[in-house]
Formats: sequence, structure tokens, C-alpha cells
Amino acid sequence: MGFITDTLLRIAILAPPILMALTVHEAAHALVAYLRGDPTAKLRGRLSLNPIHHLDPMGTLVFFITAWLGAGIGWAKPVPVDARNLKDPRRDHMLVSAAGPVSNLVFALLISLALGMLISLGLFRQPSPWKYYLAQLFIVGVHINVILAFFNLLPLPPLDGSGILAGLLSPRTAIRYLEMGNYGFIIVLALIFLPNWLPGFPDLIHLLVISPARTVAQWLLPV
Repeated sequence: MGFITDTLLRIAILAPPILMALTVHEAAHALVAYLRGDPTAKLRGRLSLNPIHHLDPMGTLVFFITAWLGAGIGWAKPVPVDARNLKDPRRDHMLVSAAGPVSNLVFALLISLALGMLISLGLFRQPSPWKYYLAQLFIVGVHINVILAFFNLLPLPPLDGSGILAGLLSPRTAIRYLEMGNYGFIIVLALIFLPNWLPGFPDLIHLLVISPARTVAQWLLPV
């Protein structure tokens, strides 16, 4: 029973922050695309804070597995963007791409500020199970959002960092670069899991994402 209880508690702590982080991230993409002239995502129900509209089964599963292992890396369904509708396709596509990671960093800051306010009000002076659970939700929420932001800033198609970088390249080079997206998720999965399976395989995700993200999260957190 102890193992089952601990497992259920861990899922209860991980699920809300993961769902909220993914939802905020994708809704931000949809919002900026809409503000820049493209209603495609809005018309397909992606301008929403309902997680069901954004979840990708594989990306969510990977998120839970990696979060369970202490990382927290995954993805949702890509937000559809029709560049023909954007006011300035090259610049606006960069803005749409950047919106996801920026929204997660802002959300992490807001979660941290809310936790700091509750601490200053004395909510956690007397310990209790529900207070522990609430505190863990806030702490995990900060970590998940910062890690998701750093992960998506990697310049690997189809992650958001590639959309930002593509806007800085010549059109021809950008097209060839973004074609890597056909194999992008395979490369992402390899970078995530191969260091655990193959001794000596470079753990680039930990070096470029997990380690700096944890440093930023610890700096943000008031505890």
C-alpha cells in the first residue's frame, strides 16, 4: 500500500503543473499568432486554457516519465500557424515561437511570487499534509515551467528555438534547416533517453537544459 500511495501522491503532485505548463505554453503561441493576424489556431480551438485541446499523447507520456525521473521534458500538439496570414511573416513567426518559452518563464515567476506571498502570510508555519501538497505544487510548478522554457529554446526543429533561429537565417537556409523537423522528435527522444541507456553518451539535455533551468528555478523560488 505504501508504494501505491506514494505513486498516487507523486502523480497528484506532477499532473497539475505539467498540464498547466503545457497549456500556458501552447495558448501563448495561439494568442500571439492571433494578435499578429493569423486566426488558424483560434478557429481550431487552440486559443484555450483547456488542457484537452493541447495534449499530445506521446509528448505528455514523455513529460510524465522524465518528470518522474527528475527532469520534466515533453511537448504538446504543435499550434497550427499559417504564415500567409501574419502581418510580417518572418518577424511574426519568431514572435509566435518565442511566446511559448517566454510564457512559461513568466508563469514560473508568477507561481514563485504567489508562493512567496503565502509564505509571508504565514500559511506554512503550522505543517499539515494539505499544506505540504500545496507547497509541492508551487515548487514543482516553477521547476516544470522553467525546464519547459529552456527545453523549447533548443534550436532543434520543431522546437521553438528553431523558429526563432530560422527568422535570422536567409529564406533558403531557413527552409532547409526547418526540414530537419521531419526527424526532430526522434532526435529529441534520443537526446533524452540514450544517456540513460548508453554509458558514455553525452547528456546534452542535462547540460543545456536541466542544469541551467534548475539554477534559474532555485533563484526564483522563495524557499
